[in-house]
Amino acid sequence: MLEQARTELLTLRDLLRFAVSRFNEAGLFFGHGSDNAWDEAVYLFMHALHLPADRLEAFIDARLTSGEREALLNIIERRVNDRIPAAYITQEAWLGEHRFHVDERVIVPRSFIAELLEEQLTPWLDDPYAVTSAVDLCTGSGCLAILTALAFPNAQVDAIDLSTDALDVARQNIADYGLESQVRLVHSDLFAKVADQRYDLIISNPPYVNAASMAELPAEYRCEPEMALAGGDDGLDLVRIMLVQAKTLLKPGGLMVVEIGHNRDVLEAAYPDTPFTWLETSAGNEFVFLLRQDELP
Repeated sequence: MLEQARTELLTLRDLLRFAVSRFNEAGLFFGHGSDNAWDEAVYLFMHALHLPADRLEAFIDARLTSGEREALLNIIERRVNDRIPAAYITQEAWLGEHRFHVDERVIVPRSFIAELLEEQLTPWLDDPYAVTSAVDLCTGSGCLAILTALAFPNAQVDAIDLSTDALDVARQNIADYGLESQVRLVHSDLFAKVADQRYDLIISNPPYVNAASMAELPAEYRCEPEMALAGGDDGLDLVRIMLVQAKTLLKPGGLMVVEIGHNRDVLEAAYPDTPFTWLETSAGNEFVFLLRQDELP
């Protein structure tokens, strides 16, 4: 099939059709930036050809050089045979208009908190400039720490992770945004290394996939670091620790914002007396909770 493709497929349109057929035939899982074979193929190819992603029509019937054709076929084979997420192939991921470097040392950024930070947590914070200290727990690639720094320009932001590999990726992203003086990397097991700090804002997108779901993850998610996904039997192992420790780390009136995926029912059952506020996101109002300092258990 590949030999025929090398000689018979001549244009970008030809290769896109071939890629979509191969992706669908292989039953790929899409969940790292696109949700279908066409969008993923367009993104991968336009990136590889150094073309603007929003100008496909201008180039779709352009003929490819043999080198370009070979590069695109290699991408198809990597995606189909190794089930590598598209973000690892391009080594970039986007949250809104913000681009981040990613590779296999970190999970591919995807967080509903990003869209809340774009609005500076309105209406839960009255004055974004009054936030002077914040922490992003389980920072991974550093994407939420960076978005926090951009949303709250007066805040010193601690970006914490247990993985030194993840912190290396975060360091690159922080440098790309020129935020080295505002965002501090901290190698720590949750809050252990910052127990003496006090924050206006705690942000976290921690590992929250429960054990049953971990056992059924598609191959694409298994390319990501397990420690960045697995949240224990019910997905809340780290969240429980965070809830215990956060009260003393938040200043009076401070906020804690945490993403927990599909675990709302489990969390509310475990903490029936805690007044969680569930924040509205593009996917609904059951994925991210907010607590004020005096509401913490």
